[in-house]
Formats: sequence, structure tokens, C-alpha cells
Amino acid sequence: MNKIKIGIVEDEDVLANSMSLILNKLGYDTSKPAESYSDAIKMIENERPDLVLLDIQLFGDKDGIDVAETINKDFKIPFIFLTANVDKFTLERAKKVFPPAYLIKPFKKEDLYSAIEICLYNFYKETAPMDEVNSYSNKDSFFIKDGYYFHKVLIQDIYYMESDHVYINIYTTSKKITVRASLNNYIENFNKDIFFRVHRSYAVNVNKIDSINSDHVMVNGSKIPITKTNRDALMQRLRVV
Repeated sequence: MNKIKIGIVEDEDVLANSMSLILNKLGYDTSKPAESYSDAIKMIENERPDLVLLDIQLFGDKDGIDVAETINKDFKIPFIFLTANVDKFTLERAKKVFPPAYLIKPFKKEDLYSAIEICLYNFYKETAPMDEVNSYSNKDSFFIKDGYYFHKVLIQDIYYMESDHVYINIYTTSKKITVRASLNNYIENFNKDIFFRVHRSYAVNVNKIDSINSDHVMVNGSKIPITKTNRDALMQRLRVV
């Protein structure tokens, strides 16, 4: 699985480095900390974090609330305000950009972890096209809750999906993941050019198919059953004559 990447926007070097160490120990990837509005936007554009920890007080004329406005407008990713400033004026400005979470400095490691996990849960629950609580999808990846962590899985890393009663087994380049969901509803939310339903219990990533015969397809050494009707449709999709 790909680790969730956290963008750090903090103008105090000591605190920024401390947060990076804590986040890495918690199992997250981190960006190089940004200290200003312009640095923050460049970091988000270049590193594409899944969530941003955002100090309100930054170097320069624009502050963290200005960064949050741009995130809402252009990037559509969750962010958490980190600040020692809790005056009424700042709080009212912050409320207008609808922060999913707000942490007051100094904070504990446990508070940071809880804020990140709850923020990710709420954000992807609201924006995901699926109702299942175990996974949250966007264009190129989706999040799986595995134990205490949300892990990002790239769509391109999925070999195939298998229906198992009320669960789906998702076979990826690194491991098998099990979620509670229906296969039909699940694959409808992914790119239809990538996933193809070969059987009532299986959907495969067409880019991972190694071979096809009359009754199955081979994907990464696994033999996946395919019906005749679906085989004909798949052959047409792949333009195999």
C-alpha cells in the first residue's frame, strides 16, 4: 500500500521538523515543510499530499487561512489548522474556510494522530461516491481503513477484485485487502476503461491481463473465470481479433 502523505505548512523550523518525525513514526509520509503561502502552494502542486497540516501564522502577507481558501478552490483536499492564536477574529476567519479540524499549539502526538484520522474519515466519507465506511475513493486512488490507519491504494496497483458474500477481496501488487462492500457498487465508482466485470464474482484490471482463453483470464499468475458473453465483450474491448 502507499502511505498517506501529509503536507506540512509551518514557519517554525523546530516545530516543523518535530512534526515530520512524529508523523513518520506514526506511519505517514511527509512533505518538505513550507513556510509561506507561495511555498505552500508550490508544495501542494508538486507533492500532492493527501492532507495538509496548516499553521495559520506564516511568513509574508498571506497566512494559512489564505492557503486554505486556495486549497478549497483548487485542490479539494482536507486540511487541519495548527495555531497558537485563538482570538475571536482569527477564529471567525478560520470558520469561513470550513476547516475539518483545528488543533491548538502545543498539542500531543495522540491529538495530532486523532485529528488526522478523523479528518480523513470525515472528508472522504462526505466526498466519496460509495456509502461503505471502509473505503473512500477519488480519481486515481482510494483509501482503505486497515486497523488504526487509512492507507492509500493506487488504482493502477490493483490486479483484480473478487466478491466474497458481503465482502470484496482486492488483490494488489503488494497484498490482499478485504472490505465490506458489493462488487457491483464498488466497480461502478472506478474508471470503466480500467476495470472489467468478467464474472459475477470477479472484476479485473484490463491493464494487468496476461492472457485470455475460452473460460478464464490470467492475471498475475491467477486464473480468473470468465463467461462467454463477457469474454466476447472483453475481446471487443481489447480489440483482439
